[in-house]
Amino acid sequence: MTQLLLIRHAVNDFVKTGKLAGWTPGVHLNEEGQAQAAALGERLASVKLSHIYASPLERTMETAQAIVEHHPHLEVEQHLGIGEVRYGDWEGKKIADLRSRKMWQVVQEYPSRAYFPGGEAMRDVQSRVVNALESIVDKHPGQTVALVFHADLIKMAVAHYLGVHLDNFQRIVISPASITTIMLGHSRPYVATVNDTAHVQAMKKQKEQAKNGENRN
Repeated sequence: MTQLLLIRHAVNDFVKTGKLAGWTPGVHLNEEGQAQAAALGERLASVKLSHIYASPLERTMETAQAIVEHHPHLEVEQHLGIGEVRYGDWEGKKIADLRSRKMWQVVQEYPSRAYFPGGEAMRDVQSRVVNALESIVDKHPGQTVALVFHADLIKMAVAHYLGVHLDNFQRIVISPASITTIMLGHSRPYVATVNDTAHVQAMKKQKEQAKNGENRN
């Protein structure tokens, strides 16, 4: 049985612009994101990984590289199949403006019928990511593989393997630098963990304790 670790990239500052990032180049991890990625790398240091795949964007590659720091025998392999949603004409637009469009409500309430003008349909994105995961499983049977990519795609994959309709995929929470574990063999899939952020929470606690210690001095 192949174990897939579906990992969302750590945080970045682009969200502060209020725009839809998509495939916008030059979106890097910020200081907090770098700390999250470092905690993630330490969390996975003792895991026997056979391969590390990542979406080709900077924020995903940087997160994946933090894992490689503890697995120097591996290299990050880019995989377009787990790349971000192609938002087409919406990419780089202000989310506040997009909310007024009719398709925005379809994306939120009926995503199986939603599509992005000049980009992908949501149902095609789900098929793309599931096909990518299945191809990786076929390529690495019985191994543990880390994949670093994006929240919506991880949600779609989890929904698929849980047997949840795409229209309900937004009910699943996938946080930055989280780990979701799916196990795939010859029969039924197993979703072992969803949105595991214990390493991020531990990092925050350590920072708070250090800060409180400084305040007492």
